[in-house]
Amino acid sequence: MAEYVGIQTEQLVPFGQNVLLVDSIPCPKGQVVHRNGSGILTLRGCGSNCFSRFQVSYGANIAVPEGGTAGAIALALALNGEPILNSRAIVTPTAVEEYNSVSRTIAVTVPRGCCYTLAIENVNAGVDGLIDTQTISVADVNLTVARIA
Repeated sequence: MAEYVGIQTEQLVPFGQNVLLVDSIPCPKGQVVHRNGSGILTLRGCGSNCFSRFQVSYGANIAVPEGGTAGAIALALALNGEPILNSRAIVTPTAVEEYNSVSRTIAVTVPRGCCYTLAIENVNAGVDGLIDTQTISVADVNLTVARIA
């Protein structure tokens, strides 16, 4: 299992950008590769099976920062730069600087010999068909990656 936490107490994350992370418990087997301070991890398909399956969980507190407009905001895991919609977590703060807790867990399958990139990304909340592209405040981030097959 590998574990990562946010790079600082609070981050301002623009729309479409990644939450920055540092190693808390790095992967000793090289199946999860990360450079401290980056928002991107690499999952490697290793072993004798046709694939490697990882359980990926994230949690964070998110808010609309001062100067923003209160409304729906969201985080999601992005695989190879594309948000995974079933990992999206949406909250609707009624005021700026009002933090809400979000979390999700998904399984990611990586074919043997391949590598996928993984990140936590500020994504469109998709509420009422509106495209919201505002920066969000992210605090107390954690991400765990465990190989399950």
